Amino acid sequence: MKKRSWAEPYKIKMVELLKMTTKEEREKAIAEAGFNTFLLKSEDVYIDLLTDSGVGAMSDRQWSGIMMGDEAYAGSRNFYHLRDTIEDYYSYKFTVPTHQGRGAENILSQILIKDGDYVPGNMYFTTTRLHQELAGGTFVDIIIDEAHDPVSPHPFKGNVDFNKLNQLVEKVGAKKIPYVCIATCVNMAGGQPISLENLRELKNWCSKHEILLVHDMTRVAENAYFIQQREEGYQDKSVKQIVHEICSLTDAATMSSKKDAMVNIGGFLAMNDEALYEKACELVVVYEGLHTYGGMAGRDMEALAIGITESVQDDHMAARIGQIAYLGECLEAEGVPIVKPYGGHAIFLDAKAILPNIPQSQYPAQALAAALYVESGIRAMERGVVSAGRNKETGEDHMPKLELVRLTIPRRVYTQAHMDVTAESVVEVMKNADQVKGLRFVYEPNMLRFFQGRFEQVG
Repeated sequence: MKKRSWAEPYKIKMVELLKMTTKEEREKAIAEAGFNTFLLKSEDVYIDLLTDSGVGAMSDRQWSGIMMGDEAYAGSRNFYHLRDTIEDYYSYKFTVPTHQGRGAENILSQILIKDGDYVPGNMYFTTTRLHQELAGGTFVDIIIDEAHDPVSPHPFKGNVDFNKLNQLVEKVGAKKIPYVCIATCVNMAGGQPISLENLRELKNWCSKHEILLVHDMTRVAENAYFIQQREEGYQDKSVKQIVHEICSLTDAATMSSKKDAMVNIGGFLAMNDEALYEKACELVVVYEGLHTYGGMAGRDMEALAIGITESVQDDHMAARIGQIAYLGECLEAEGVPIVKPYGGHAIFLDAKAILPNIPQSQYPAQALAAALYVESGIRAMERGVVSAGRNKETGEDHMPKLELVRLTIPRRVYTQAHMDVTAESVVEVMKNADQVKGLRFVYEPNMLRFFQGRFEQVG
């Protein structure tokens, strides 16, 4: 029997008209942007799959919450609503709002990391690793090997390899590890989840070694959905219940609320330890704002509190993950090499396999993202050598095993027809892969170079 079709659990109330461009106009635009899709003007983009951060469509309830903003400098009622919602849905007792996730990463890193420390995590994320390094720490990858294999069918590629973790303790000692940083739905691995079984084992390991367990919870609801669908014993649990269980196994969390919670701006640092909370309150005043707003307007805190409740609804999450799976199935049917299983927020194209003629030293993922824009007006982003940066000691490029282009799907923004156009455009670029040229830097920032770096074509 043919699989039944499904539709999004919402209806459209307002539309934003898009500008249509010619191929010649796009060739000029990408050249002016230095072949960096981050430097394109949004008005020149047709389907914007650069990121899912702060670009989702808020609900009517969230927009109504905007009108209830209490913009008091101190003690806004929206802060207390947000704080209580975070404890109810995520279990954490104390909340410090920040302007977005990297604000929370900065504060946490400064409090916990000392020079010479090591911070293990299930694959790096760009801003997280940078803040750890700026605080004097060294990131250590402890994710399972399957996470570095784009075609491995492992259902929980975000899992921790305890052999790697134990080897680190034997090498540097537990006192040199201030915390273990665990991400739910690991971005750089292709949006891959961690299992609750693995997380429980990690919690026990951290307790045994008296090491904090910190949760990068940007996409925790997506991870919870994968647990519901894939992990034995959770099929009858709601996404909301699983989210709460995930968070309750960790000691603290950083959150970029611009993803799961579907707001345009905002984040927070949350924890259960009061002493850690007091230190965070001292630093948030220096870098963000008072501890009851921390870089967020009252209206944005209200929209965030409402967004948290909507993010854990089962129907919403089934549609969210379903749209990514639909795009993945369209691409796979045409033989496009992608990361499998499909991730929670994006489909990741395997640039090495699509552009075998371009060596990794010429940034094939960056070149593929630029070529996709020229072909279709679709803006994607690189997740490979450019994002990995350089070894701070040797100056050489880090050469990750995964050289990917991320097709990131904003929440509640695009239709299935947009996914069809995206798939057809990727296929067209792949057919003409031999025409895509490698790139080299003409301007390279010292930090987070993928945001502002500029390139020129090689040959």
